[in-house]
Amino acid sequence: MKLSGMVRTALLLVVVGFAPTVRADDWPNWMGPKRDNIWRETGILGKFPEGGPKVVWKAAVAGGYSGPAVAAGKVVVTDYVTKDNVKVDNFDRKTYSGIERVLCLDEATGKEIWKHELPVRYTISYPAGPRCTPVIHDGKVYTQGSEGHLFAFDLATGKIVWSHDLKAEYKTKSALWGYAGHPMIDGKKLICLVGGEGSHCVAFDTATGKVIWKALSSEERGYSSPTIVTAGGARQLLLPHPEGISAVDPETGKTLWEVDYAATNGSTIMSPIVWKDYLYFGGYSNKNLLLKLDADKPGATQVWRDVKGKGISPVNVQPIADGNVIYGFDQNGELMAVELPSGKRLWSTTAPLVKKPLPSGTAFIVRNGERYFLFNELGELLIAKMTPKGYEEIDRAKVISPSNVAFGRDVVWCMPAFANKRMYVRNDNELLCIDLSER
Repeated sequence: MKLSGMVRTALLLVVVGFAPTVRADDWPNWMGPKRDNIWRETGILGKFPEGGPKVVWKAAVAGGYSGPAVAAGKVVVTDYVTKDNVKVDNFDRKTYSGIERVLCLDEATGKEIWKHELPVRYTISYPAGPRCTPVIHDGKVYTQGSEGHLFAFDLATGKIVWSHDLKAEYKTKSALWGYAGHPMIDGKKLICLVGGEGSHCVAFDTATGKVIWKALSSEERGYSSPTIVTAGGARQLLLPHPEGISAVDPETGKTLWEVDYAATNGSTIMSPIVWKDYLYFGGYSNKNLLLKLDADKPGATQVWRDVKGKGISPVNVQPIADGNVIYGFDQNGELMAVELPSGKRLWSTTAPLVKKPLPSGTAFIVRNGERYFLFNELGELLIAKMTPKGYEEIDRAKVISPSNVAFGRDVVWCMPAFANKRMYVRNDNELLCIDLSER
């Protein structure tokens, strides 16, 4: 049976009309859509083209460690504009004057849509700029500055919806390295590390900024970002702090359980990793802790802690888990694979950086399918495979220049975003959009 040209065209239009659409992924907050450092888009290149990946656009920015957030056709990043020399390698509380900014850019072109500026006096170490990645959610963007200025903006216009000066309202001070625990969305709550008596963590209403609950007290706030897991038949908000690890009910802030933990220099930095009924946490000065979570109720018991040669002690980079194996950078800059629950180190290498260990050596890790993208402090993007048997580098390319200093060396310590088959990465001078699509 022959179909006329008109009928064939009509059928083709029907087929095309019902064809599934391909939607690019967003990267709306720290570590991506599910806060797990997994980039789920397909069609990503396997090796770099000659001369490196293509730069789609560049935008001028000032100093900062915060990564960009990408969603709803916009890129939001924060920075610090100052005439003071903030590119300093120090552990002191000195004073610097400048302006913290929030920049909203067009995702396709990098052109500025709106910006917000706030004069802020820094009293922190490593004072280049803000640390926390913005959170884009439901038509708003939430930002937290280094000195505790919390804002909710209308994403389209930049109009302030609500704001809080956390230090003033909660009678607290910035941690040595500033406010660095990335806020998270949970339903209609924005959960933030705040500090102060009874307000270590606070849940704010996303629409109004009103306090829903406050939880815990600790002398030092630390830097670990809030994490929600389901264990013991309940959702639990995990809150490591320099005196322990606590779990609270994310709906009420009520404490569910606590385990003591003595952090060195107040340095609780990584977010806990949970695999099955085990929770792993580590930190500066070779700290390591494995807990077993109760199966029938919220609770935890210690399995081992601070065992020499076990686990991993991250300081700059959040490790990533693949099954029962953790991949991450230890405090001396070695990339390690660690088995759970034994804590056994399966292998270690300095290959993603240089040939020798570096104090706080840094490369941010994101998984895409069966391989990993690592953005190192030298400004290089690496494609690699990591398995329990070892590390295999596939390719690397220089994508941006180090623009700050740490431990006497030039570094770029800014977590990229991966969305729309692109990488969005910044230093203290520019934000780049880089094409990583398969051609």
